[in-house]
Amino acid sequence: MSVQVVSAAASSKVPEVDLKDLSPSEAEPQRGLSTAAVSSMAPPAGGGDPEAPAPTAERPPAPGPGSGPTAAAAAAFSPAAGKVPQASAMKRSDPHHQHQRHHDGGEALLSPDGTVTEAPRTVKKQIQFADQKQEFNKRPSKIGRRSLSRSISQSSTDSYSSAASYTDSSDDETSPRDKQQKNSKGSSDFCVKNIKQAEFGRREIEIAEQEMPALMALRKRAQGEKPLAGAKIVGCTHITAQTAVLMETLGALGAQCRWAACNIYSTLNEVAAALAESGFPVFAWKGESEDDFWWCIDRCVNVEGWQPNMILDDGGDLTHWIYKKYPNMFKKIKGIVEESVTGVHRLYQLSKAGKLCVPAMNVNDSVTKQKFDNLYCCRESILDGLKRTTDMMFGGKQVVVCGYGEVGKGCCAALKAMGSIVYVTEIDPICALQACMDGFRLVKLNEVIRQVDIVITCTGNKNVVTREHLDRMKNSCIVCNMGHSNTEIDVASLRTPELTWERVRSQVDHVIWPDGKRIVLLAEGRLLNLSCSTVPTFVLSITATTQALALIELYNAPEGRYKQDVYLLPKKMDEYVASLHLPTFDAHLTELTDEQAKYLGLNKNGPFKPNYYRY
Repeated sequence: MSVQVVSAAASSKVPEVDLKDLSPSEAEPQRGLSTAAVSSMAPPAGGGDPEAPAPTAERPPAPGPGSGPTAAAAAAFSPAAGKVPQASAMKRSDPHHQHQRHHDGGEALLSPDGTVTEAPRTVKKQIQFADQKQEFNKRPSKIGRRSLSRSISQSSTDSYSSAASYTDSSDDETSPRDKQQKNSKGSSDFCVKNIKQAEFGRREIEIAEQEMPALMALRKRAQGEKPLAGAKIVGCTHITAQTAVLMETLGALGAQCRWAACNIYSTLNEVAAALAESGFPVFAWKGESEDDFWWCIDRCVNVEGWQPNMILDDGGDLTHWIYKKYPNMFKKIKGIVEESVTGVHRLYQLSKAGKLCVPAMNVNDSVTKQKFDNLYCCRESILDGLKRTTDMMFGGKQVVVCGYGEVGKGCCAALKAMGSIVYVTEIDPICALQACMDGFRLVKLNEVIRQVDIVITCTGNKNVVTREHLDRMKNSCIVCNMGHSNTEIDVASLRTPELTWERVRSQVDHVIWPDGKRIVLLAEGRLLNLSCSTVPTFVLSITATTQALALIELYNAPEGRYKQDVYLLPKKMDEYVASLHLPTFDAHLTELTDEQAKYLGLNKNGPFKPNYYRY
């Protein structure tokens, strides 16, 4: 905002005090994008360049009703209650100020138009806010239409991730299910928030490709052979730029794909639009309702003239839906690839009950996926998600992490490095001993629930944090989940008449008790990192490559190799995924000599460890 002092004797062109006139949307580049990328996505001329000099304001006319800044700005500037300073000038409305002695002996008078003037022998002065009206007009229009506190029943459609916020998709509150959209090729076989965002999504996909070397190498090596020719893959995963690279790789290898989201908050709307524009039938948008979630899955599966023969699932919801609604489809399905703890647990339950109809590949427990997607990824993304949503400092904070598996290990390591005091809860004595050896205090949740500042769940279980725990938490305690499912925190118990829900920002809610105590609930208990931030692309390259190889293996396996059971990814494939990523680090593997290989009883080309080996 520029402040000008206008003198009656001065020229109409007045110098400005150099205060930056930046609207919130222009204050800084988008996180996660390079300056060059942000520049390339800049709006056309006339959109408001923060570096451009502000135009010199002429003396404005007398203000009319409704002009000027908001009431909040008025409270900050006006000495008298009820009077709003106009965009053109500050007015003194207090009658005690109508006659004041100037320090040089002149008398200050209140002129009829409301401006403060001095006696005739002095110069009349006026404080003017240059371009104030322009500044307020620059603000996103949605701010004026939304209150800061919103009902919890409103789904959050604001994308709060590295490159999605500039798309501003939340202005249109119409459900995508009620829209008639077509891509540039005339196809309408998709349902996304806004197909017009495709260009932005394409840029994000191009950025992701640079950090996914293994998947791009696999695409280059195998696209000539088309190992997935004839495959019809239905998928239900997080729809991000990294998933888009996977889908386009599967397409390049010969597969047809239809896709839905496995999480109602993690979809990047512009990426979904880019996929739809490229011809992929995608049914997903950020902020789906529960009904929308199952509707999208059904649209992927139940389509005339197309039946899937492969399933790629994350969480088991797609597999569950087909098993429940379309069990006959399993007659033509060759296999299932599952990547989450929750989904794998469901598959083992089906197998134990004798109800698993097709072979399934458990990529969650492959070494590369476990270590990179669960451990190294969460070690970085836990801090990102917490910082973006709460802006808090971690040093000295007391944190309890429920579960010390690979996800828990990553979260604890990151928080400890930032100076937090970390407690761990565990049911497994081996994992518990690891936590103790790593320097963490092992506790029961009830022992520390009153004193901790942050509660993080990552067990894959249900009701880890119950209503009793929530009632005993300290004021402003932050509660979040890093597991796949939203069952770990008993959020349903908080939807009662005596508790008030207050939306603070996208994916951040205050739940307020009658005595005024409040907790800060992130993403309504859903997966924090993919709901509230992003995860490192390089890590997802490893996971996506693992999924692609598992699909190729199951689809091309001769009949009888895999029975109706759950299998781990073959060790040889695990090692191959790792080897594809080594060139990124300019890493050079040592090769065994024939004598060394014979001594160890190994093939020189691997696998180098037995399946029972624990890395």
